[in-house]
Amino acid sequence: MVCGRRSRVTEYPIMNMPIHTVVSSQPSYQMLRLKQVVEQTGLSRSTIYDMMNPNSKRHDPSFPRSVELTQATVAWLESEVNTWLESKIRQSRNL
Repeated sequence: MVCGRRSRVTEYPIMNMPIHTVVSSQPSYQMLRLKQVVEQTGLSRSTIYDMMNPNSKRHDPSFPRSVELTQATVAWLESEVNTWLESKIRQSRNL
C-alpha cells in the first residue's frame, strides 16, 4: 500500500489485458455550490437560506449545513444534500 492507496488488477474480458485501478482508502468529498444545490433540490436560493435560518418560519433543522470554504465561499456536501433529499422522498411517500 502506497500513500493509503492499493492497486487492484482486473482482467479485461475481451482483450485479456490486465487493467490497473487505484482504490483509495481516503473518502472523497464532492462539494456543491449554491447554484448546484438549487438545481439538485429544485428550491430557490432564498428558500434554501430560509431553511437554514432558525428565525425563519421555513426553517428546517434537517437541511444540511453549509461548509465555509473561505470567508466569501460556502458549499454543501453532496452526500448530505442527497441524504436530505432521500429523507424527503421517503417522508412524502410514507416509506
